[in-house]
Amino acid sequence: MVSPLLIIASITLSVAILINRTFKSDFGWFNRLRRPQWLTFEWAIPFIWIIVFICGVYSAYEVWIKQPGSQQTWLLMVGYLLLEILIMAYTPVMTKLRSLRVGTIIGATGFFWGLIMAVLVWPISPESCFLLFPYLLWSPIGTYVTWEMISLNPLDN
Repeated sequence: MVSPLLIIASITLSVAILINRTFKSDFGWFNRLRRPQWLTFEWAIPFIWIIVFICGVYSAYEVWIKQPGSQQTWLLMVGYLLLEILIMAYTPVMTKLRSLRVGTIIGATGFFWGLIMAVLVWPISPESCFLLFPYLLWSPIGTYVTWEMISLNPLDN
């Protein structure tokens, strides 16, 4: 039998690849944009996202092993999938539309959905809730950076 952790991780990776291939991003546009002067940690962002995704996968796994196959668990798995879609849509949709406002909206929506997920998983697995904290801490920072970039790049919105 295949491990639920392997299945969840495979779905997470597949969704990430599918979204990035579906929406051809214009990273050149995004890379040319001005950033806030205080953004000195941009080099660390890929590593932060790796941690966020590992914690998200393990959070979903923890919920699964607490109540394997229940209707509530399946609904929560759909919730985790929606959260990943929101996270993964941020860059490709924002760059495709060349709109930092859209990126800010997607980022904020993802944060609030992540908060809802944390509340929903708490009764089943407090560990799963805590594993969503890296995302809940990072998401507002990333969204704020995007929002700050709007005023620095007024012609690109």
